[in-house]
Amino acid sequence: MATRSTARSGPTWRCTECGASSAKWVGRCTQCRAWGTVEEQSAPVAAAVPVTRPTAQARPIAQVDADVVATRATGIGELDRVLGGGIVPGAVTLLAGEPGVGKSTLLLAAAAAVAQRGVRVLYLTGEESAAQVRLRAQRIGALHPDLLLAAESDLGGVLGHIEDVQPGLLVLDSVQTIASAQVEGSAGGVAQVRQVTAAVIAEAKRRHLPVILVGHVTKDGGIAGPRVLEHLVDVVCVFEGDRHSRLRMMRAVKNRYGPTDEVGCFDLTDSGITGLADPSGLFLSERGPVEPGTCVSIALDGARAMPIEIQALIATTTAPHPRRATSGVDASRVSMALAVMESRLGVSTASQDVYVSTIGGAKVVEPAADTALALAVLSARTGRPVGEGTVAIGEVSLTGQLRPTTGLERRLAEAARLGFGTAVVPHSAGENLRIGSMRILRARDLREAAEFALVAPPQEGITGAHPNSPVDSPSGRGPHGVRSTEHDRHGSNLAPVEF
Repeated sequence: MATRSTARSGPTWRCTECGASSAKWVGRCTQCRAWGTVEEQSAPVAAAVPVTRPTAQARPIAQVDADVVATRATGIGELDRVLGGGIVPGAVTLLAGEPGVGKSTLLLAAAAAVAQRGVRVLYLTGEESAAQVRLRAQRIGALHPDLLLAAESDLGGVLGHIEDVQPGLLVLDSVQTIASAQVEGSAGGVAQVRQVTAAVIAEAKRRHLPVILVGHVTKDGGIAGPRVLEHLVDVVCVFEGDRHSRLRMMRAVKNRYGPTDEVGCFDLTDSGITGLADPSGLFLSERGPVEPGTCVSIALDGARAMPIEIQALIATTTAPHPRRATSGVDASRVSMALAVMESRLGVSTASQDVYVSTIGGAKVVEPAADTALALAVLSARTGRPVGEGTVAIGEVSLTGQLRPTTGLERRLAEAARLGFGTAVVPHSAGENLRIGSMRILRARDLREAAEFALVAPPQEGITGAHPNSPVDSPSGRGPHGVRSTEHDRHGSNLAPVEF
């Protein structure tokens, strides 16, 4: 019988946090950057691995049966959206998130929904007692005869439960609380997590059993345990949300069976968690009289277009260093918008505090919201509100020009669906862009965008003007932003706009 040698000479050093190895000792791990976690490992004994016959013969790829990995819906639409249609037999999914974000509540609701479809579900908890989980299930209405529950923290016991129940879905909460008697160390250690995950994956593949593992996160937001954990599983999902908000969002950062650009939205309440097919109500304030300091943009999170309402408040201060406070908005982009306003428009906030926030706990980091951010600050600074039913989309460069963004047509279609009738977009968007009856205004720079979007306050006594009609300004543009002949001869930067 042929053999293959697996000998390796010399000692090795391995990080106890992430499992990374190195040829010599270092004080700080080069992978996870943790201090004092690199320890010496004994050199492996040379061994000969016998060459055996494979358990399954190789065959042409076209003859492989793909039906065994067909997705099965869970009954929770937003969860199925992220997973690519549903759970896959034999697939191991890792769901990670911060403590208290609602991971266990979501999976308990999903387990009950699957059980209602006639599938036996086994829910194993290593963090809570069975009575505690039962109380949560009663509160959210997740009691079902086909949903079996047990508290277990030993790997052998987990495998024994699988053998006895023969489930169609296994939920293990959480992988860091399960320990194997065959491995040294406490539960949650690198070696324990690696052993437990490998054993569960082997059982899932052998039985074509879909498994959902709950994972902890570190204080830096990364998934706790060795990095190899994310490589071993088939799907890695992140469940996140602000503790003080009802909104919860799920993203797939790895998916062997579907896309990774989908985002699921959930509403977490005292009575449970529900999917939000249309989360716009959480991101937009109630429609009422137009107030200065607010502007709406449409953000793309993966393949999903969602409205983002940005609000700004400006207050005069006597402090030598005015305050810049943000919530849900990148502070560096706010500083850039203030600098562009002062340099290109002549609007200064040097002696004023600036507060910028989003509605509903939404977070926006993409440049496509720059125009809405700048218009919200300009509206708060000048007292001129943004026209009713107007959205603004586009990146603002340091020269004040509006630059195009990806997915503009998808963003505008979502805005039209939500009832917005006017959109301010970059001038390079194209003349052929048409979204129903939406009025699309193409602006070359931030000044022109302000003329399109900002309307005169009611106290100025302007009558007969449409709420979305821009007020005349000394920049040489007409009511629809069309430049006059004299303005074209002298250029676009005649003077700062008098807001």
